[in-house]
Amino acid sequence: MRSRVRIAGALCTLLIACSFGGCFGADDSVNFDEALVVDAHQLAGGFFGNITLHALAPMSVLVPMILLDPVSGLAQNGTVLDLEEGSIVVINVLAPPRTLEVPLLIADHGTTVFPIREVNETWAGWIARGGPSSSSSPRVMAIEANGSLRALKSTSLESGEIFTKSLPIHRPQHDGLGVSEGGRHAMGLVSGRDTYDLLHHITNAQVSLDPVDGARGYLDRWAGQGNPAYEDAAQFIISELDSYGLTVSVHRYAFSDLNENQNPEAYNICGTRTGISHPNEWLVFGAHFDIAPPANGVLLDPHFTGERTYGTRVGAYDNTAGTSMVLTVAKALSGFETRRSILFCLWSGEEGGKRGSDHWTALHVAEDNPEVEVVNYINLDMAGVNWPGGGGAPHGDPNPEVDDDGYPKDSDVWPLRVYIGPSENWDEVDQSGLVGLSTWIGTDDLGLSEEISILVGGGDGQTEETWKTSSWMDAGKPEVIVYEDTTARSDHASFQDNLGTATLGFGGLVDGYWCYHQTCDTLDEMESWMDTTNKNYGDPQTGVSNLCDSLDVITWWAALSLFHLDESPRMNEIS
Repeated sequence: MRSRVRIAGALCTLLIACSFGGCFGADDSVNFDEALVVDAHQLAGGFFGNITLHALAPMSVLVPMILLDPVSGLAQNGTVLDLEEGSIVVINVLAPPRTLEVPLLIADHGTTVFPIREVNETWAGWIARGGPSSSSSPRVMAIEANGSLRALKSTSLESGEIFTKSLPIHRPQHDGLGVSEGGRHAMGLVSGRDTYDLLHHITNAQVSLDPVDGARGYLDRWAGQGNPAYEDAAQFIISELDSYGLTVSVHRYAFSDLNENQNPEAYNICGTRTGISHPNEWLVFGAHFDIAPPANGVLLDPHFTGERTYGTRVGAYDNTAGTSMVLTVAKALSGFETRRSILFCLWSGEEGGKRGSDHWTALHVAEDNPEVEVVNYINLDMAGVNWPGGGGAPHGDPNPEVDDDGYPKDSDVWPLRVYIGPSENWDEVDQSGLVGLSTWIGTDDLGLSEEISILVGGGDGQTEETWKTSSWMDAGKPEVIVYEDTTARSDHASFQDNLGTATLGFGGLVDGYWCYHQTCDTLDEMESWMDTTNKNYGDPQTGVSNLCDSLDVITWWAALSLFHLDESPRMNEIS
């Protein structure tokens, strides 16, 4: 039986790291801080850009960021450069989007092994506690790769003394947008404001002459209803993916209901970028674009009736937010070469029981493409009413309480969830690779070290039925949680059940959000929920600002995960 302490150590050794740091003496004859001249000005967080390294003495430098190999064009998670005296090297790096600095790690020329931080700490914290001098610190080693730059892999070999040189990072604010408009999170390869703009476009319900749904936007996307709006939304998605230069494929499957009526409910749309070295290994990134249909053809606003029913016209939170994130990342990453084939997919029929993704995994992949292996799946389902703005219950539910049988929530905190699977054990980590990677990205690259925690059951007094809430309370009610999800309420379950794929998902509240599956699930409602200007929690920011912040965290988390998983998939660890 693995203990939680031993699991934490295992997560570190399984991770291929992308950032490194330390500040400990190397050869006294060389002042590495002066011997390495770096021309990076101030790195622009969230952007790829060139930095120039000029060595005034022989040294080895570990570069701590995602970077592009100049020969293959592929992104990789760091490298080690051997620099001769007088050599000048230019590298193209992606500056982490939500942190203030990144260290370069420097050692004697010819060094190939370097210590690294734990998955749940920042580089600054690791340096401050003397991590590089600890014999228990995890380590990585530079190895030859297919491109011109060496890659990194974990190792148990010992490392020597190191030195670090920190580079400041600044995420620029949008010139045309103020803080209240989301300008803090509007710049970069992807951004929360980009996602917000798509969310706004799809949900814009102003009346127009559109013959399909009578509104600007794509409302009433009810799968299986035979309604033109559903088809209209699908055509919009096809057009968007095609405009990104992706190869678009459409998969429709008939669904038979209890009365033997058939409907082409499972309408799946994928945009593909074929991998250059492992084309039959698929990394899939998806969300469902259908929304909850009204019960009995009636749509009632719970704000007026005081009672929740079922169904929505807009579905801003569930799941236009996830749809917008998939499109945002697809647009940003479609121009990058990848090792594995990357598929950006929008599913339908999720609200009726994951029918779209279930048909796609069981038929299109398992039966029609048996030579294909889906190495990982990233799911985006419901986002944007959690940290950093969604504390308490500004609308609807008057008495939020801790739910021992559900997801962590109380009157103070509604955490952002990063859920991973499959999982067979409530008190052990089954997918240490994905848990470690997700925590690694969130802690430092996304600046969440004070908010994030890995939740695992097994503490005093915990049971299988209550561990999620209990472990959350024991950890001090963290605002961002990474945990293994044993439920199957979204499309990730289709990949786990039909293909045995290890999945990573990002989402928010389920039943805790008053407008979940309700006609009040609108963008205006999300903004009201996230507004903290007159609340007794959080920073006083507008709803738009906090919503862009929340969307920014998740969009970046998903995008960075794609870069990592393309280089090194985290396969299902359950045999």
